[in-house]
Amino acid sequence: MRAMVLDKPRHPLQLRDVEKPRPARGELLVRIATCAVCRTDLHVVRWRTTGSKLPLIPGHQIVGYVEEIGEEVDSKFKVGDRGWYSVAWLD
Repeated sequence: MRAMVLDKPRHPLQLRDVEKPRPARGELLVRIATCAVCRTDLHVVRWRTTGSKLPLIPGHQIVGYVEEIGEEVDSKFKVGDRGWYSVAWLD
């Protein structure tokens, strides 16, 4: 998949191909249609305030479609569902 990747704070994001993730237990894999950039994203790119390990892919407010469902996910989610999701940065 293609992503804008932050390697170092205060450096430009780099467009690159990265390995497509697999959903772990309790997770959804969402194909992103639109990604918002918020103040938190700007702080991460400029000053890396989250403590997350680099490299990272900023952007945690997304609209997309459920592509895969991990084990133990609430049955209200179905492949193909469209929705708004807020994603946490996890190490």
